[in-house]
Amino acid sequence: MRSGFRHSSQWSASAFAAKRLRVATYNIHKGVRGVGPGKRLEIHNLGLGVKALDADLVFLQEVRHFHHRDAQDFDHTFFGWPDQGQAEFLAPEGYGVAYRTNAVTRHGEHGNALLSRWPLGDVDHHDVSDHRFEQRGILHVRVQWQGHEVHALVAHLGLMHSSRVRQVQRLGDYIASAVPADALLVVAGDFNDWGERLDEPMAASGLCRAEPPSGRKRPATFPSRVPVFSLDRIYTRGLSCMQVQVPRGPNWARMSDHLPFIAEFELS
Repeated sequence: MRSGFRHSSQWSASAFAAKRLRVATYNIHKGVRGVGPGKRLEIHNLGLGVKALDADLVFLQEVRHFHHRDAQDFDHTFFGWPDQGQAEFLAPEGYGVAYRTNAVTRHGEHGNALLSRWPLGDVDHHDVSDHRFEQRGILHVRVQWQGHEVHALVAHLGLMHSSRVRQVQRLGDYIASAVPADALLVVAGDFNDWGERLDEPMAASGLCRAEPPSGRKRPATFPSRVPVFSLDRIYTRGLSCMQVQVPRGPNWARMSDHLPFIAEFELS
């Protein structure tokens, strides 16, 4: 699959020249697709995909640190289950890694991760679970970028709208208590907001959604084969969005049920 991934070289050059911050968010579906005999391990292809994103910050959801059953199931395959956690395995050379668990299951666990081209500072985790059937959390990482401290929050919200509303309220309370009012802030992840109803409550925390130029349709990221919904998003404070992109094609469609969402930012 290596030939199917292309770096956005024009974006990378402009990001360097203009000191832009390139951010990507990606729900990797625990590195596995399919069920039964058709179940396949995609974590190795995802490693190529994450590298091809060429992002300064990569916000990842549904990342496994370990899973005993899948490790056993794929032990016989040519490219087996990685010996290290998925966050560390996916990180391109030279990237820092932060990971925290959201959900513990019978055979393993999964959570959120941040991969960073820039130095990492303190790492925190804030539980925003709304009920016992869905374990949800916010990963909070301080990143040093171009002489500025960026507060990066990785989010994966619940499946019910009422839960998401309460989780956004808790997110807002956490931001008010843990992030300085004048700090650069990026909140990104899988918001599961099928009805496009969370922009207003996110704006209450001063967060602006990364979007294409006025008049253009928001790029969809889910489901990956025939994307219809814009579930994967990036919200910022103190940064201006310059452009957005969603990679498309058969290789991206097979690796996860979500497509990555990428945006570039400059200081406001």
